[in-house]
Amino acid sequence: MKIKVSDFVRIMVVLFLFLFDVIPALAEAPDLAKIIDEIDKLYRSETSYSSMEMTIDNPNWTRTLKLEAWTEGMEKTFFHILSPKKDKGIATLRIGNEMWNYFPKINKVMKVPPSMMMGSWMGSDFTNDDIVKESTFLEDYDRRLLTAEGKAPDYHYIELRPKESTVTVWGKIEIKVRKDTYTPVQIDYFDEKGRKIRIQTFSDIKDFNGRKLPSRMDMIPFNKKGRKTTIRYLEADFDKELPFDTFSLSNLKRIR
Repeated sequence: MKIKVSDFVRIMVVLFLFLFDVIPALAEAPDLAKIIDEIDKLYRSETSYSSMEMTIDNPNWTRTLKLEAWTEGMEKTFFHILSPKKDKGIATLRIGNEMWNYFPKINKVMKVPPSMMMGSWMGSDFTNDDIVKESTFLEDYDRRLLTAEGKAPDYHYIELRPKESTVTVWGKIEIKVRKDTYTPVQIDYFDEKGRKIRIQTFSDIKDFNGRKLPSRMDMIPFNKKGRKTTIRYLEADFDKELPFDTFSLSNLKRIR
C-alpha cells in the first residue's frame, strides 16, 4: 500500500510534535531513586557521629533530652542519652532489622519487637523506626513524581506508597524537596484513609564539617493536639573510624 505524500508529511509533523514534547520532558525528569536515597542518608554516611537535643512539647509539660548518635551505613544505629538525670544512660541499638533498648535503672536490655517499630521513641512524636531507620523510603516504598502545577517551582514533590511487603501505618507519604540540593523541606504522612496524620519539617541549614544539613527537625502530629517534638543537631561528623564494638550489645550497658 502506497502512502500519499500529504499523509507522510502529516505523520512526520505529528511525530515531530510528539518528540518535541516528550524528549525535553524525559531529559528534565529527576532521578527519583537518587533523590530518595539522598533523603534516607541525610544524616548518615559510611559512618557518622552527632550530638543533638530533642525537645518534647505537649500541653502539660516540656522536657529536653541531650543525646549522642553513631551510625554505620543504613544498617547500624546507636543512640545514648546524656541527660536529664532520670534518663541518663538509656541507650538504643539497631543492627539490621533487630533493635534493643537498655535501661540502666533496672540494668536490663530489652529487645524491641517488630510490632513496636511504629511506637513512640522515649515518649516523643518520632517513632522507633524514625529514629533508627529500620525501613527506608528507597527500599520499602514505591515512588512517583507529583505534578508541580500551582506549587513552588524550586521544589520536587514526590509521593511514596508502601510496597505490599512493607509493615507500616502509613498509607502514603508526600515529600517536598529542593531541586538544587535534594534537601527535604517537608514530609507529610497520611493514614490508609488519606488523612494527614503528621508533618515533619526541616530548617536552619548549617555547615557540619563541610556538609550542609538542616540542623532542625520538627515533628508535628495532627491527632495529638498541642504536641510537637523538635530535634536540633549541635554537632555532626562523617566518615571517621569508629571503635570496633560501637554497635554491640555490650556497648549498650557501658558506663560513659
